[in-house]
Amino acid sequence: MLDQLRAVIPPLFDYPVAVGVSDPRAPQPPVMAGEMAHGQRALASRVQEFAAGRAAARQAMAQLGLAPGAIPVAADRSPVWPEGLHGSISHCARLCAAVITTGPQSLGLDIEENTPLSEELLPLICSDAEQGRMAGPDLFWRAKLVFSAKEAAYKAQFPLTGMVFGFDHIDLNLDLPTRAFTATFLRPAGCFAAGDGLAGRFDEIDGHLVTAAWADKSLLKGA
Repeated sequence: MLDQLRAVIPPLFDYPVAVGVSDPRAPQPPVMAGEMAHGQRALASRVQEFAAGRAAARQAMAQLGLAPGAIPVAADRSPVWPEGLHGSISHCARLCAAVITTGPQSLGLDIEENTPLSEELLPLICSDAEQGRMAGPDLFWRAKLVFSAKEAAYKAQFPLTGMVFGFDHIDLNLDLPTRAFTATFLRPAGCFAAGDGLAGRFDEIDGHLVTAAWADKSLLKGA
């Protein structure tokens, strides 16, 4: 499954990315000094997932010919990438992956189990307009995909804006035949104006959704 994940991620992006993958259930290399200070009281499973994410990120760094370096955690819990790198890490119970680029792109990656979204979460994740576009017997399955895509889009915008916002800040439009989506800002966010959008793609492997989004910093006037 890890080989599948490694193969499926690069085509999701419009730009070259280095990819690392790991299994959070397996033993992981020790984290580097300064990386885990925030997680000393975390559950053992969370510490394991954290270590798997850092291991995957260092795999990706090695693909770029870079020495493995520490990736600390900012106060907002986002990764602090070494100078000149932009990336994203995602994990679920069985899969973990990291993507890195040396280009100007801000990346977002999300992995979720491909299960229906809980009915009580639907109005929190999807607007009435989004629900209307997905209406039908697969509504809750599509809603889980919207959730994952919004997570990827949020990760892609955050390094550029530093803004924390809810699922109602963007409108997610799925293009199922092409396995693509557009995340449109409904309100301004830093360098993004209302109406600006992030592009993304998605795929499925072995019962999991994998979503990716990006923003090219060189094309943004306010970044």
